[in-house]
Amino acid sequence: MPNSIVVGAQWGDEGKGKVVDILSSKADMIVRYQGGNNAGHTLVVKGIKTVVHLIPSGILHPGKICLIGNGVVVDPVVFFEEVDTLRAAGVLADNPEKRIRLSTHANVILPVHRQLDKLREEKASGGKGEIGTTVRGIGPAYEDKIARRGIHLCDLLQPELLREKLGRLMEEKSVIIKTHFGSEPPTVDELFEFCAKYGERLRPFIGDVRVELMNAKRAGKSILFEGAQGALLDIDHGTYPYVTSSNTVSSAAMTGTGMPPRMIDEIYGIAKAYVTRVGTGPFPTEIEKTDPELAKGLRAKGDEYGATTGRPRRIGWLDLVALKYAAEVNGMTQIALTKVDVLTGLKKVKICTSYRLDGRQITDVPPSVQDWERSEPVYEELDGWEEFDSSLVRTKADFPKALSDYVSRVEEFVGVRVTQVGIGPGREETIEIG
Repeated sequence: MPNSIVVGAQWGDEGKGKVVDILSSKADMIVRYQGGNNAGHTLVVKGIKTVVHLIPSGILHPGKICLIGNGVVVDPVVFFEEVDTLRAAGVLADNPEKRIRLSTHANVILPVHRQLDKLREEKASGGKGEIGTTVRGIGPAYEDKIARRGIHLCDLLQPELLREKLGRLMEEKSVIIKTHFGSEPPTVDELFEFCAKYGERLRPFIGDVRVELMNAKRAGKSILFEGAQGALLDIDHGTYPYVTSSNTVSSAAMTGTGMPPRMIDEIYGIAKAYVTRVGTGPFPTEIEKTDPELAKGLRAKGDEYGATTGRPRRIGWLDLVALKYAAEVNGMTQIALTKVDVLTGLKKVKICTSYRLDGRQITDVPPSVQDWERSEPVYEELDGWEEFDSSLVRTKADFPKALSDYVSRVEEFVGVRVTQVGIGPGREETIEIG
């Protein structure tokens, strides 16, 4: 298998976990390069549902090595919850450190980060300042990373340095939590105790992920880079400020692991046959108000609730303007189109091919989030498709004509071939047509 990156092409929840799970069977190593446990990848294998938030989806394949790169922020509590869950499910043996490695330079999510995240969302609740975060401490942890006061995983193994760094970290945070939010921050001693406790337990898992990846590259092994969230939630290229706190696009795989760009062969963009979004922010094709019954039906059929938070996802028609933008920003070489089964049975389906803004028709995303919020979708209407026997499908030519036309229109507009089509939640319910 070529070295590949898997990225979300929308606002997250596109089904990346399932695609990574499928591709992992052909890869030697799977590495997560950004985000934290605000991501949730739902996998269904032989009818059994597994949700992972931090450990790469490839962990379900026996013998595969799963790495967490320096671009990820790690909550030790969540990490061990996942390890224990996977062990109980029989996925991991008694020595999970043989299959999972965490970068020495990955930043740690501390209890104070979760506290600060929660206080901010509560203060902004219902107002324009509300972002709709998962309140997992992701943003505050990345803030400390950029401000050069973050705690690395390797710091947990050096007690004297750790206490000193925690002291510097809390000088400012204590003031903010007390004076601005009127709450009580954790003490340095409490944070030190937390870090020391988890540091010892994490010790066998911590290593130099960059070196391990370079050694794998020299040995001719294949590497799969797994991202979280979606391209339209990228801190630089998404609908800012309604975005996540990291770079979610394909280039982040390099900075988030220390690997050179020249080693990448393929970039998979994952997109639903429709679009969903959790939280606030622009969503031109949203149908919650224009067709609430259809939105309700698609949400129920597609089980559109956040894997991490359980929040209901907003529902909309496929936005090809946004998808083309995501394809260009990520350099996608192929697209996996998921959940076409959710649209099955509709007499007509719509796709957005341009926006109307201030009386003008535009075919690219607006430069400002305010303009994106005011943009109105311009749709093409296509025939829907009926149920079909997936066991008889081997190529796109085997699809019902309406579905084949739908896929062809996506390829034509975006300029990227569709190589996988998802027709259900299970690993086996994916048709490779490329």
